[in-house]
Parts: sequence; C-alpha cells; structure tokens
Amino acid sequence: MSNIKGKVAFVTGANRGIGRAFVEELITAGASKIYAAARDVDKLSDLVKQSEGKVIPVTLDVNQPDTIKSIANDFKDISLLINNAGIARFTSFMTAPSLDDARDEMETNYFAPLNMIRAFAPVLKANGGGAIVNISSVAGYLNFPALGSYSASKAAVHSLTQGVRAELAAQGTHVVGVYPGPIDTDMTAGLPLDKTAPSSVVKAVLEAVENNIEDVYPDPMAVEFHAGFLSDPKALEKQVGEMLPE
Repeated sequence: MSNIKGKVAFVTGANRGIGRAFVEELITAGASKIYAAARDVDKLSDLVKQSEGKVIPVTLDVNQPDTIKSIANDFKDISLLINNAGIARFTSFMTAPSLDDARDEMETNYFAPLNMIRAFAPVLKANGGGAIVNISSVAGYLNFPALGSYSASKAAVHSLTQGVRAELAAQGTHVVGVYPGPIDTDMTAGLPLDKTAPSSVVKAVLEAVENNIEDVYPDPMAVEFHAGFLSDPKALEKQVGEMLPE
C-alpha cells in the first residue's frame, strides 16, 4: 500500500490504547474513512464527533465469527485491516488455577484475527490487495514465563502473520507483523517498566504500511530485543526465562 491517504481502514479494539491511537493517526494520515470497532462503541463518541464523519463506530466482539462475517459482507470498501484487539491475563502455565485464561487469550489474540483475515481477505483483494496489520509482541518471539499463555498466543499471531503473508501474496495483500515491547496502555498500567506512547508505535506501523515493510519493532525495547534474538536466541531465552511468576 503506497499511501494511506484516501484509503478506508478497519480497526479492532479501537476504544482505547493502541487501537484508539490508530484511529487518531489514521485521521491525521488522511484516511477517508475509519471503521472503529469495539464492544462498547459509546467509548468512541468523542472520536466520532471530532472526525467530522470519518470515523464510523462498529459494534463488534471479535470472538463472534458470525458477526465478523456479517460485517465483512456489509463493508466492501476496506483496504486496510488492523487486527489490534487483544487481552492479557498475566498468568503463567503452571500457576494458573485453570486453563480458562489461556483459552481466552488464544481466542481473542489468535483465533479472532484469523477469523478477521479469512472474512476480509476477499474484500481486500477486490480493492486491489490492500494491507493487514497484526499486533503481536516481543513475547511472540520468546516466552515470558510470568505471562506464559499470553506469550503463547502472541507466538501464534507471529506464525499466523507469516502464513497469511505467504498465502495472500498472490492477491497483492501486504501483511505487517508488529512486535512491540511495553506500551503505555491500560493493559500495562501496573507494570513498573519503561513504556512507549501508543502514538509513537502507531506512527511506526503506518510508515511500515506505506513503505511495504513487513516486520515492525516500534520501540527501543523491541529493537534491542530483536537484535538480541538475532545474535544469541538461546541466551535471550534464558534471560527472559528468569522473569518467573511471583
């Protein structure tokens, strides 16, 4: 996708955090229309008012495949799909009282974007190919035991991104994988870490979309992490493996 200006985008999890920043930055970048999807669209009312008709609120629970299919059938003008919605339960594999959190994370973080891509790929093809953005994490490269099942779900997103990139190349769809470190959102509010502003992350992602870059490491921690992974993945695995649950 050479230019976001004039394009139509669809953003999941648009009511807060990175998703909200995507909507704001897409307006700035000149997108002609942004479908902003959230379970509670009332939280989007200020963005809708400020956008002068560019932001269209869409009620969507990404864990409802039939609703996703229905929306894809109704919205035929989309050329940029941003799979942002995600959850983190901050549970490990061994200390979690059950597998419920792990299942929830896999449903929202992996199966939901897979369903979105399957539903919207024909729409993107009809509009010239377009682009898909999947939000993974540095935890998708190596498992952080304190959030083990979240890491596993983001590893699934990483693999999903590679697979659909290959499958959709023939239709001209550019697939972007995003691997951030800690971002200053509600999800990380309780973590004592240096965090990057969501707007900074989004600007890096949109630049990648326009320049056909496939993998984005949008913050200093992500850049350092990726460099460490390339130079000595086993050493980095041991390092993050020390971050055990309390």
